[in-house]
Amino acid sequence: MRKLKIGIIDLVTQGPVNSMWARVMYPNYAAIMPQVLGAWCEQAGHEVTFVCYTGRENLLKELPDDADVIFIGAFTQASMLAYAVSNIFRSRGAITVLGGPHARCFPQDAVKYFDYVLGFTDKDLITDLLRDPVPNRPLGVRLATDKQPAELPGVEERWKYIETTIRKAPFLKIVPVLGSLGCPYTCSFCIDADIPYQPLDLEVIKTDLRFLKTKFKNPLIVWHDPNFGIRFDDFLGAMEEAVPPGSIRSIAESSLAILSEDRLKRMKKNGFVAMLPGVESWYSLGGKSKTAKRIGLEKVTEVSEHINTIMEYIPYLQANFVFGLDCDEGDEPFELQKKFIDLSPGSFPGYSLLTAFGQAAPLNLGYQREGRVRPFPFFFLNNNGAMNVKPMNYDWKTFYDHVIDVTQYSFSWPRIWKRYKANKHPLGRRMNFLRAVSQEGFGRIKYFKEIRRRMDTDPQFMPFFDGKTTKVPDFYIARIKKSMGDLWHWLPDGALYHDPVAYMKEEEVKSGIKTKVS
Repeated sequence: MRKLKIGIIDLVTQGPVNSMWARVMYPNYAAIMPQVLGAWCEQAGHEVTFVCYTGRENLLKELPDDADVIFIGAFTQASMLAYAVSNIFRSRGAITVLGGPHARCFPQDAVKYFDYVLGFTDKDLITDLLRDPVPNRPLGVRLATDKQPAELPGVEERWKYIETTIRKAPFLKIVPVLGSLGCPYTCSFCIDADIPYQPLDLEVIKTDLRFLKTKFKNPLIVWHDPNFGIRFDDFLGAMEEAVPPGSIRSIAESSLAILSEDRLKRMKKNGFVAMLPGVESWYSLGGKSKTAKRIGLEKVTEVSEHINTIMEYIPYLQANFVFGLDCDEGDEPFELQKKFIDLSPGSFPGYSLLTAFGQAAPLNLGYQREGRVRPFPFFFLNNNGAMNVKPMNYDWKTFYDHVIDVTQYSFSWPRIWKRYKANKHPLGRRMNFLRAVSQEGFGRIKYFKEIRRRMDTDPQFMPFFDGKTTKVPDFYIARIKKSMGDLWHWLPDGALYHDPVAYMKEEEVKSGIKTKVS
């Protein structure tokens, strides 16, 4: 096997950006799998150039002109940038490979712009691909293993890529680690809904933590587990065995069902400083919040009490919610959300609009069969830029009125002040304030209001939202063009559009049964 020049790009943003928030935070959004890929490629004897693209780098200067293979990892919101970058390097003679969430969610579209599109990936698959990579055009080849890898390179093996990335962050430097794959819960909108829970080797985790103590006095890590702490005693025991309690600070996403008070005490002792539990809905998914069949106000009250208990032990908390689920109807879901804000003033509310990411989740096939998925450009599929599923129980204007109302309530000055007072930790106070007055609060309110205004005034909007046309309104195209800058000119023909029911069509071919879209 000949030695190849390989470029690896981890796209954490949609285009060039130079804001202070991007400078501080984007290096901390780095993914783990591009780093893993770099380790695997080097182990196979190849020369690797790695770039985590935070919006400030010049990819054409940082990557070799004569690269043999370019790997790109991207979420769907960055996929149009990935398509443009692939086009550039293909024009230079490189073979391009896409991995990451977009490759898993929308492989039917991605194969138009890449030579290879990867699903689940392990070291053997990468080694085989690099033995004889060839151009595959006009359509690329989809490659995948039948499950997640059993083991991954740890922090020490990935350190050269981690270090070059966090060096870009001026002061807040967060190291990504991983303890498990998959999730035992089956939230129908989630990309991990059908992936079996799989803990990784505890000895590797211990080694990672010990290694980080040689690099930082008090490391700050973020667990990329879809649901941290499923095997709670095993993981906390490994941490306690590896390093002195509290000597490493941790951020994790977990379900409320795991976070009992005795466990919270243990987590506080072991340095957990931020938690991101998923509540999702006031009418369903009670297993994640340990509220069983309780719904509505009863669930709000119980979850709020639990959230407040957590914040007695964990300084920072973001509670995550999804708007637009089929179980929502009328004013009540949004009024209950306001009630939660008042009962749990210290938590930061993380709001998402229901989004169908291609074939990522079981529920998406149903949405496609019902004709409810709208072809918003991938650029806007970040859980807030656009809701690409027509609400079941609301018209579009009413739905956006509710979303604007509850977002304004959540990030009004009285609520910002109460959130500030309820958080005792100085960093938590600053983070909540900055998030509220920047893009996640004031910025999002402004954007949603503009969308709602155009529903009344822009003749292109409602026909597109209602599915009477697939022509993307000029408003959205202009935003993409502005964000991508000079890279816009490299966006391949047709990349603004995709087939929103490609997953359904592929399943029909497999089954031989054609669905009549309602």
